[in-house]
Amino acid sequence: MGKYFWLAMIPVLLVSCGGGGHKGYLARSYTVKGIRYHPLSVAQALRYRETGIASWYDESSFLGFKRGNTSLGEKVGRFDVSGAHKTLPLPCRVKVTNLENGKSLKLRLNDRGPFVVGRIIDLTPRAAKKLGFKGKGLTRVRVECLSVGDGKYKKKRSKGIPLVPFL
Repeated sequence: MGKYFWLAMIPVLLVSCGGGGHKGYLARSYTVKGIRYHPLSVAQALRYRETGIASWYDESSFLGFKRGNTSLGEKVGRFDVSGAHKTLPLPCRVKVTNLENGKSLKLRLNDRGPFVVGRIIDLTPRAAKKLGFKGKGLTRVRVECLSVGDGKYKKKRSKGIPLVPFL
């Protein structure tokens, strides 16, 4: 085969190695059950900190071996530790703290939800178990955004006020 064949195959090979079907982060508006949601900008998300009710969701298929696709087009396994949020850009990493028992967990958000009034985050069953509320179903949590995006698109939250020398 000639060199032109291999040059033509490079884009095909690169596309087949791709991940969840997104580049950077997903922050476009969307509508669910007649309600329009407008995700936060990256700058807003990096300052996000909210207290509210967390729930967990399980979309397991037959015998729980695999689950459906997330909003990013990723498959979620039954042992994954991840979650869903209505307005944070996807993907992003957050720290979730169970305010009833003090347990906290850092996880990746890759889905949209919960679409139930009064709830701020949905977690996978494994994440809910690690936070100690799987048996209860709901708990009061604090959610803090740590970073937005993956790979070269990742933006991290600043850790405080930068030191500026006096002139």
